[in-house]
Amino acid sequence: MSKLLVLSGKGGTGKTTIALALINLFHSKAFADVDVDAPNLHLIVNPQSLANKKDFIGGKIVKIDQTKCIQCHQCEQACKFDAISNLKVNEYLCEGCLACVQVCPVSAIDVLDDISGETMTYDNQDNFFATAKLKMGRGNSGKLVTNVKEQLPEVKEISVIDGSPGIGCPVVASINGVDMVLIVTEPSLSGMADMERIIKTCEILDVKYMVCINRYDINMKITNKIQEYCKNKHITIVGEIPYDPNVISYQNKMINIINVETSAKASIVNMSHKIIEKIKEEESL
Repeated sequence: MSKLLVLSGKGGTGKTTIALALINLFHSKAFADVDVDAPNLHLIVNPQSLANKKDFIGGKIVKIDQTKCIQCHQCEQACKFDAISNLKVNEYLCEGCLACVQVCPVSAIDVLDDISGETMTYDNQDNFFATAKLKMGRGNSGKLVTNVKEQLPEVKEISVIDGSPGIGCPVVASINGVDMVLIVTEPSLSGMADMERIIKTCEILDVKYMVCINRYDINMKITNKIQEYCKNKHITIVGEIPYDPNVISYQNKMINIINVETSAKASIVNMSHKIIEKIKEEESL
């Protein structure tokens, strides 16, 4: 099984739209959305089966037992995250370091599992979809991303993973173990700058990657700069997708753009063939 991860240095480049189209074109039997802070692939995939939901334990959190507490306030003084105030624990500030537990003279602080999020898997008749949602304020996104990826079964077809924007912990976790990364960029100053950042990230993590320029015709000046940058670094551009105002309306209606006629469709279909060729080429090396 080859795993293709779709990333973008910034949000709004059309990453999820393209990931969904590739899932359809590759006839993927296993795919995932690992943008655990703001997952949205499920809105358009529209799984037919009921979700198998599981709590995700991301770490530990503490709770003060007021019946045992002698109000010495040593826990407040020991907490370096200001998570304890008036002998109450703020769950959004608590880092689970357990320093308060160590200094409490009467063992009045209980250590609990921190339910940091939830994983959802959908075992449909012809495919398997995995995703997750991290609770607000939790910082274990990397662990949750890894958890989602581990849910995917082994299949013969290419598995498509819709990643998160940026270059932070969830992106690093999503890159680990994949065979190829498709970087979706756009011809804007921020789009190009963030593309360069995610390319550097892929190089540091030693993963193969290629580039797709979405809405390439909205600013040819920057598109030319992206092309020149990729040429100088010997980076393969597998697709240049034209802007189509109808795409947004189809997305709002939860319609996969591969299932309708758009000016972008032909470019995405052509790109899918190049991606397969690129993956086969890398596998043969």
